[in-house]
Amino acid sequence: MSDLTEYIELHTTPEPELLARIARDTNLHVLNPHMLSGPVQGELLRMLSRMIRPHRVLELGTFTGYSALCLAEGLTDDGRLLTIEHNDELEDTIRGNFAASPLGKKIELVIGDAKEVTVTAKIGCELFDLVFIDADKREYAAYYDLVFPLVRPGGFILADNTLWDGHVIDPAYDRDKQTLGLREFNRMVADDPRVSQVILPVRDGLTIIHKHP
Repeated sequence: MSDLTEYIELHTTPEPELLARIARDTNLHVLNPHMLSGPVQGELLRMLSRMIRPHRVLELGTFTGYSALCLAEGLTDDGRLLTIEHNDELEDTIRGNFAASPLGKKIELVIGDAKEVTVTAKIGCELFDLVFIDADKREYAAYYDLVFPLVRPGGFILADNTLWDGHVIDPAYDRDKQTLGLREFNRMVADDPRVSQVILPVRDGLTIIHKHP
């Protein structure tokens, strides 16, 4: 951890006890724990959700459930969050983490391929106010095409890892499929006249996309 990262964490609102426990357990027991959003990005997700006050949220890729619980913080009283996770080995862990939170009753977990689930009747006809993309980086462009019609005009799409540890500008990664997928996604969003967007250099890069009303 760099001195600046440590400084940022020290001056950011601390994680709630449950999120801190999820982070600790993920680091101890789950492969690739760096995939967890963490305290700074988690607090940003919580704040954005509180600002937007979404009625419906869609998340592609929940890992151990940390980010879903952050996003659920801003849901309206009757709001719902649908999260899709491809790794079925994490299902029990995710459900246990959701059950430990009073917000868990607002969250529906579906295990499966996000590209397949998003086009099934599971989605329903109601549009989403907020979508968070944090799944297979190679498929970000495909996810964007899939979820865009599901976002209400004026709604938001968040995309994680869009700087990919700086690999998006590093020629050494010109053949890396995940890097190429993220470059394609970033270009697609930048060229899309239907949206406004900004990449924040938070953690591994977080893109905020506003679908024009």
